[in-house]
Amino acid sequence: MRLAIGIVLVLASVAGVWFIVHAARVTEPALAASRPLVPGQTVTAADVVELEVRLGEAADGYLTPADLEGGLVATRVIDSGELLARGAVDEADVVDATTVVVRSALDVPEVVERGSTVELWAAPLVAPGEHGEPESIVASATVAEIRTEEGVVSQAGAALELVVARDAVAVVLEHVAGGSALSAVPVAVPREPAPAPEQAGAGDEATPSPAPAEDAE
Repeated sequence: MRLAIGIVLVLASVAGVWFIVHAARVTEPALAASRPLVPGQTVTAADVVELEVRLGEAADGYLTPADLEGGLVATRVIDSGELLARGAVDEADVVDATTVVVRSALDVPEVVERGSTVELWAAPLVAPGEHGEPESIVASATVAEIRTEEGVVSQAGAALELVVARDAVAVVLEHVAGGSALSAVPVAVPREPAPAPEQAGAGDEATPSPAPAEDAE
């Protein structure tokens, strides 16, 4: 009886280890962005790559290749290489965003690229060649594309294709038609960490402190 119970326990242990190892090796197809995707952009097969990943119980929260047939659009910025979560896409008629093209009066900062979040400012035209105080007209917009013009004759700045909420389109177009000077300002700019203060090494000679003066007798 003891021998039979021991054999059963060994077999159960071996079966349990095999099941755990087999479950860890099971992968499922998922989609990852092949380039940055911006809100309102239709997600097509050209924008994603198929990967075999181990998601386990979280598999239902990510898109599979079969999900692209429904014509989905991104609802937020999806970085290149990021797995496409179901919460990051939706039907086209649900997304309340659209794109507008504006020309920046100034050069666009280097930190601004596709997928960056910017704040759009406008200085209204008050007289020929004279603009008023700048004001923020769109607090948060996503850069879909930056179009720069090269050549001897070119306008300052660059043309920016921005993703904005639909209720902000009228304000932006009003400033464009009125000749306002527009500028896109990065919402967040990465900062380099401050250099650590220099410390004297073990071999550095320390500056001797002045000896206390002896009391006069």
